[in-house]
Amino acid sequence: MIREFDTLPTSRLKTGSTCMRPVQILPKNVKLSDPALSVMTDLSKVSVVVVRPHASMDIANSKMIRYGVRMLLVLDSNDNVAGLLTASDVLGEKPMRFLQNMGGTHADIMVRDLMTPQRELEVMNIEDVKNAEVGQIVATLKKSGRQHGLVVAESEDGKQAVCGILSITQIARQLGTPVQSYELAQTLADIEAVVSRGK
Repeated sequence: MIREFDTLPTSRLKTGSTCMRPVQILPKNVKLSDPALSVMTDLSKVSVVVVRPHASMDIANSKMIRYGVRMLLVLDSNDNVAGLLTASDVLGEKPMRFLQNMGGTHADIMVRDLMTPQRELEVMNIEDVKNAEVGQIVATLKKSGRQHGLVVAESEDGKQAVCGILSITQIARQLGTPVQSYELAQTLADIEAVVSRGK
């Protein structure tokens, strides 16, 4: 005999409803000697904000503002990583240089015109990050001259998947350093001041 199940009450979805998004809680305070994973945004726990290469720069900037991020992963039509777009790319000198070289208007600038393309992206392996300290991440980002670092997991067949993001601004916040600017040099100087105080 088939069991009869009671139904649950239902109602109409209210206007303005949103959907839950995963949230990763990173420790508020870290030291340079703490494990590097304590400052890494883990993409198995948090959804990365993405944009397509053919999206306009204004759409990309609006996405950054809406989601409170300073970096977007650029994915092609096959969802492969095509590049990386940062707030510095959008708000810095790149748009003006592009218009001087190519002509057009601000509205003509696409993500692909400003992003760092995939072939120029340096990544860290998750196995190295798992065994690293926060200070090593700071040193690596400083050496690369980039505000963000991508962490990849590699499968047995050699394919890579971005599994984490490291942000110098996020690290500075967790170190207790006031972040006054998204400029890398200023943030690194603030972190170095923390280091000299022996944190």
